[in-house]
Amino acid sequence: MGKLDRLSGVKVAITGGGRGIGRSTAAAFRAAGARVVIGDIDASLATRTAEELGGLGLPLDVTDPVSFREFWQAAEGDGEPIRVLVNNAGIMPVGRFVDEVESATDRQLAVNLGGVINGCRLAGRHLPLAGGGAIVNIASLAGATGFPGVATYSATKFAVVGLSAALRAEFEPLDVSVHVVLPGVVRTELSAGMRLPAALRGFVSVSPDDVADAVVAAVRRDQFRRTVPRRLGVVLRVADLVPDGARRRLERWTGYDDVLVGADPAVRAAYERRISGDDTSILDL
Repeated sequence: MGKLDRLSGVKVAITGGGRGIGRSTAAAFRAAGARVVIGDIDASLATRTAEELGGLGLPLDVTDPVSFREFWQAAEGDGEPIRVLVNNAGIMPVGRFVDEVESATDRQLAVNLGGVINGCRLAGRHLPLAGGGAIVNIASLAGATGFPGVATYSATKFAVVGLSAALRAEFEPLDVSVHVVLPGVVRTELSAGMRLPAALRGFVSVSPDDVADAVVAAVRRDQFRRTVPRRLGVVLRVADLVPDGARRRLERWTGYDDVLVGADPAVRAAYERRISGDDTSILDL
């Protein structure tokens, strides 16, 4: 498809769009002149956010293919097709892998990976009929280098990066471009309670608006993979060249090992309860 550099009037659908990165991404696309459709499992939140930003809010459970199809149909109910899909919905329970309950594992796989697969499949079928379009999958720095304390989350994000690479090639003949964005530590409720060492805080911490700007830029410039902040891309390439022993010593010295394992459970309690499935809302990244 090439660059979709003129976004005025283009319809953009965003999953997990009620708050955090999703909300900021909707705002960034609105500022670029796009029309936005916000999907969120919390239907009332989706509606409120859409009213505040100017757009359409719809209920969406990304883990349910039927819900995703209904969301897509409702989003195109005015006759104008979706041209950009941002697969943003995601959850991140924190804790040691051996202590993770099976329900938490299953939920991460269903939301973080299954939801992206559901979205990509729908987009791959519908976007070519609209004359082409773009898919942006929100991954994570944890999708390029695993973090202790979020092993399953890291696995899902590695999978999203791999899926995106495969679909980038597979969808190119369909005039559909695929992009993947890898943020560092985003200042949303998802990162609440993290004990980020001072040596890392200023280097990897970003705002939801920073990620949103990267999403819009990736679509406009047809960039496949984009880290946020950009300097993390260089760090990842250099890290791949460092021997494992030396890298592990550096990680221990910087406190990398304890960033998530040592997250404050009291601070994270409300978020962890919400994403367990006992509450109605799945928070985005």
